[in-house]
Amino acid sequence: MPWPPVAIRRLRSRAGEQLLLRTAGPEAHQRRTRIHATPGPRWFRPGRPIHTVHADASMYVGGLAALLLQSLHPVAMTAVWAHSGFRGDPWGRLQRTSTFLAVTTFGTEEDAARAVLRVRGVHERIAGTTTDGTAYRASDPHLLAWVHIAETACFLRAHQRYGRRPLDRAGQDAYVADMARVGRRLGVEDPPEDRAALAARLEAFRTELRPTAESRATARYLLSRPPLPWPLRIPYALLAAAASDLLPRWARAQLGLPITTRLLMPVARQGGRAVTAAIRWVTPPPPPSGVGVSGGPG
Repeated sequence: MPWPPVAIRRLRSRAGEQLLLRTAGPEAHQRRTRIHATPGPRWFRPGRPIHTVHADASMYVGGLAALLLQSLHPVAMTAVWAHSGFRGDPWGRLQRTSTFLAVTTFGTEEDAARAVLRVRGVHERIAGTTTDGTAYRASDPHLLAWVHIAETACFLRAHQRYGRRPLDRAGQDAYVADMARVGRRLGVEDPPEDRAALAARLEAFRTELRPTAESRATARYLLSRPPLPWPLRIPYALLAAAASDLLPRWARAQLGLPITTRLLMPVARQGGRAVTAAIRWVTPPPPPSGVGVSGGPG
């Protein structure tokens, strides 16, 4: 017997609420209202490619893929392993990251600038030395460039594969340019402005990337030991396989994917489409936008 519509609506609402609270924190509704409904100019006008990409459920796949790819830079991985707290508080880190992306993409110019200053302040306080004696600073423009390039490439690739409205070639170049505007404000020097430049910069980093004990432990943690209740681990396993499938073959080989992820790789794309469709179905729409009140550059 099919479920009655009321029961389906309740299930959808409850699932959407839980997803929102996990990814955006206990103040998720207040933050969403401030980000989307506060009047004032924005960095990006409605309809920009960065809006299309960052509002789509494919970001869940792209975000996980970006974390995996970023972990292959030994210096960047040391900084994350020592300072980010992702193992002790993974949901907190996810909430901070998702809030930053939402504010800089959809929020007012004032709130976006304030969010960037906060992140730059955190980066200025993070420094240390790797196990081989290499000194690092989180504010190093070269390390910032690697994080930015990995995110941009993975977000875009996930959207093109799993997004509701994939971008055309011009739209993809415009997305890279949109991301460059945010990256530049974070301290990234000469961020790529189109797909060709993005691919070239990603390839240029290849000589610096290698697997480490930390990168392999990160892959195991993210892919096969997520901090989730058991009923959610099956859809998460499909999401993890979809994220791994987004990565270049050389990156997957270096990460040493866990056996559960490798076994799911033949159905990674079907699973990724199913999970992103489910996320899209349960995710509540954002509040009405306040962009039109003051307009804004984009």
